[in-house]
Amino acid sequence: MAAFGVLAMMVLSVCFVVEGKYMVYNTSAGVGKINVHLVPHTHDDVGWLKTVDQYYVGSNNSIQGACVHNVLDSLIPALLADKNRKFIYVEQAFFQRWWRQQSDEMKETVKMLVSSGQLEFINGGMCMHDEAAAHYIDMIDQTTLGHWYIKRDFNVTPRIGWQIDPFGHSSVQAYLLGAEVGFDALYFARIDYQDRAKRSAEKKLEVIWQGSKTRGSSSQIFTGAFYAGNYEPPTGFYYEVNDDSPIVQDDIELFDYNVQERVDAFVAAAYFQANVTRSNHIMWTMGTDFKYQYAHTWFRNMDKLIHYVNQDGRVNALYSSPSIYTDVKHALDESWPPKLDDYFPYADRIDGYWTGYFTSRPTSKGFIRELSGYYLAARQLEFFRGRNKSGPTTDSLADALAIVQHHDAVSGTAKQHVADDYAKRLSIGYEEVRLSPDIMNPSSVKLLASTYFLVKSLPSVSESMQSKDVVATSLGCLTQSPLSSECKSPVTNFNQARTHALSFLSDLIFCCLQKHGCPLLNISYCPATEVDLSAGKKIAVLVYNPLGWKRTSVVRIPVINENLSVSDSTGKLILSQLLPIVNASLSMRKFYASAYTGESPSSVANYWLAFTAVVPPLGFSTYVISSGQSSVSTKFVPNSFDTGGIEVGHGNLKLIYSGKDGKLMKYINGRNSVNVSLEQSYSYYVGSTDELQASGAYIFRPNGTYTIQSEEKVLVFRIVLQLLLTTRVYKEKEHAEVEFTVGPIPIDDGKGKEIVTKLKTMIGNNKAFYTDSNGRDFLERIRDYRTDWDLQVNQPIAGNYYPINLGIYIKDDSTEMSVLVDRSVGGSSIIDGEVEIMLHRRLLQDDGRGVDEALNETVCALDTCTGLTVQGKYYLRFDPLGEGSKWRRSFGQEIYSPFLLAFSEQDDKWTNFPTPTFSAMDPSYSLPDNVAIITLQELQDGAVLLRLAHLYEVGEDKDLSSLATVELKRVFPHRKINKIKEMSLSANQERAEMERKRLSWKVEGSDTGHRSDSRGAPIDPVKLVVELAPVEVRTFILDLDPDIVQYSTR
Repeated sequence: MAAFGVLAMMVLSVCFVVEGKYMVYNTSAGVGKINVHLVPHTHDDVGWLKTVDQYYVGSNNSIQGACVHNVLDSLIPALLADKNRKFIYVEQAFFQRWWRQQSDEMKETVKMLVSSGQLEFINGGMCMHDEAAAHYIDMIDQTTLGHWYIKRDFNVTPRIGWQIDPFGHSSVQAYLLGAEVGFDALYFARIDYQDRAKRSAEKKLEVIWQGSKTRGSSSQIFTGAFYAGNYEPPTGFYYEVNDDSPIVQDDIELFDYNVQERVDAFVAAAYFQANVTRSNHIMWTMGTDFKYQYAHTWFRNMDKLIHYVNQDGRVNALYSSPSIYTDVKHALDESWPPKLDDYFPYADRIDGYWTGYFTSRPTSKGFIRELSGYYLAARQLEFFRGRNKSGPTTDSLADALAIVQHHDAVSGTAKQHVADDYAKRLSIGYEEVRLSPDIMNPSSVKLLASTYFLVKSLPSVSESMQSKDVVATSLGCLTQSPLSSECKSPVTNFNQARTHALSFLSDLIFCCLQKHGCPLLNISYCPATEVDLSAGKKIAVLVYNPLGWKRTSVVRIPVINENLSVSDSTGKLILSQLLPIVNASLSMRKFYASAYTGESPSSVANYWLAFTAVVPPLGFSTYVISSGQSSVSTKFVPNSFDTGGIEVGHGNLKLIYSGKDGKLMKYINGRNSVNVSLEQSYSYYVGSTDELQASGAYIFRPNGTYTIQSEEKVLVFRIVLQLLLTTRVYKEKEHAEVEFTVGPIPIDDGKGKEIVTKLKTMIGNNKAFYTDSNGRDFLERIRDYRTDWDLQVNQPIAGNYYPINLGIYIKDDSTEMSVLVDRSVGGSSIIDGEVEIMLHRRLLQDDGRGVDEALNETVCALDTCTGLTVQGKYYLRFDPLGEGSKWRRSFGQEIYSPFLLAFSEQDDKWTNFPTPTFSAMDPSYSLPDNVAIITLQELQDGAVLLRLAHLYEVGEDKDLSSLATVELKRVFPHRKINKIKEMSLSANQERAEMERKRLSWKVEGSDTGHRSDSRGAPIDPVKLVVELAPVEVRTFILDLDPDIVQYSTR
């Protein structure tokens, strides 16, 4: 306070007098004791309170007065008015909408502004993706798409990461979506309030963040957290037309002249920030959500501030950008504090832990994750067949998936009508949409209008860029001739299966436009397989494997007949099993199938038909289901256990349930001698409704815990709170699959609830547990502890929750327990020996973080409204210490990239496809167990984008945490690779160029700023063998010969 008293006396000696005449303001940069970098920006959410299109065109302003079209229209003439003015822009989802509408003359003007540095694209993705609920492959894909547009239109590569609004920050963002993209720095606003206080006091808000222990110093990136915890200007310096900050009034002939007062306020704010920032350079983020709709008001006032502040002389103000600011910081040649691990969980104040959104809108999260895996497979099939330049392509799904990675989309923190819009876009991206006379009859138009189907708002729809059609056509062609590119109209018409996590949102679009596929396979509804085969018909099942290694898994489909046989492509009868569909599932099937399709199911599927499919890498196998004699087991009889329990499992794995109450008691693996006690339970937290802090879409604040008691002593049982649980054990597998159906969550008592599952063991994990970062690295978490500061515990449950995309595990000196998930969730180990995962949330209060809406999802159908029901799976396994990573990594890839199923009904004379099995790879080759293909895509110019990822960290596995090699000649045995270029992660620049340009930073406690880099060697253009070091992702652009050749693999 004393310092501010001195400042007040100093400013009285300065006086400005400006006559009422035309002024030319000096906005050029100078050099001062404290340099204030003014960074004009707008933060444009790709959907939140309004949909992405409403935000762009400026409609629905009763919710929020925001129009991105106005921002961009207003910005260009404002920049042209003064060459010193600068602006940064982020979200390509909006910019591309605007760019498509501009004249050639305007495009040339914008290119000039970009070339001069006045307009700079930073971050550069389609959106500012979330860092908790997004999978790393989705983060890469959406960033790549945005960077591709920027490279195509402006031939520039973004240098700076700008994740200013996500609610916590992941290590994967730092090293993979930061350093590996080629960014020189990463800036954001939100870190824990306790962390911020300590860093501010020690001037450690700016650090060198090493996000990966495996990648070492090569993963380091300069990182700055904004001092105030937001991305806005200092108080009193907002200049939108309707903002209440005082403008700079410098006309002495008019009332309210305030130049001196504004300069003093500016200097005071600069001194305050300088006190918590290293060096004499500070950044002011001049903008916030959807600002600059009238850009002149901002720039006019900033012009005046720069002019008068620099005349005053105590500090220096200048127009700047994050790139300029970063270069200045780097030029200081100083050492910066190190930062490891991540910035989760995030709390903005006491009791305000943003850990609820890790699970919020679980059906949306499941839908996004499933279509992400589908998109990976669809691009592979599109490449095998050849990209159709006239369409359809996978581009529409790419755009939809990119948008939903936004930090208010996959996070589950948007308003309900916006969540519906996201689901609609995903469905359109997947599904074939044709504006035929049939679709456009009056009754259909009424139905489509009731689900907000606005074709004009979705330009990609009119281009017929639909992934489902790409996949169906590609599969049909590959079954005819896998090496031919001449297939235009395949003989076989495939219907595809999609089990979209029971997304009971506004997905009516999907079901109304496609009645013959299997969009509701997860509720045992699939018209393509519910065919009466007693009259001699057959069902051909194609099973596609998008992974790079041979795969064996169980396929389950609903059927109506009992006496069925399953044959492989050679005609050999294979083992199959009929499993009864429980009554609760049949009731759900009837209700939701009717709701989605508009008609009751014409058949009743009483059974699941299960069989084991064996599928080659990057290929498919086909199976035939027909009526007749088979080796089908129609009834499962559990074995008695000698202690009065019930034993389930015919392979190495046995689960023991209590004969008294049906509860799980033991997990026994005969192969590795694991024999552990295990209790499985379900509970709910009552959401706080405290007026100071309620539990809501963002915030998790529990107010009491209650155990859910089962009502029936059976293995598949119904319990209170509408929870249906099915546990499956497969003969050839050593994990348990738990399928849950939760909901509707009752709220008759006026209390919101958050449902969790708890797994209790005797493992002595001593407060430590491990969760993944966006599906990649596992990070150690310690209950009630933070590495960077002494945690003051005020929320012992919510404050120990972390995001989970792949899994969570605990261990002691002998045993590991791993739990893998099928979507983003929140979880923790609140008590030693226990793991808990939150499955579903329904809350009745808004949590005060801006969405202004309770997280109370409902579905209305057939004159009935009820709470949202969610269906999903988690997977459980125990291993001896040090052996669990093999399952976590390999099976984790299978969860992300499940089999893609397609069906075709055939008559009794049909025997098989011309090509019943297919693998794109050399038949004697598969990828190493520690490598995955995460991108295989033909680009618009005919080049091929290939990404390979090493799945293991250093020290994670004694065998697989090692250098891996991939032989590209055997991955592409029928196409000659004419040229190969290694690229940055987002494929917008060659890697060698990226490495040459990237800044290297000095780190406190380190002898040198040189980056060590344990990487695979440069690829030999003749041998074409790719090396991958642990956790390395390598990206290539391939030029393939169009002619089919046969490589020698020696």
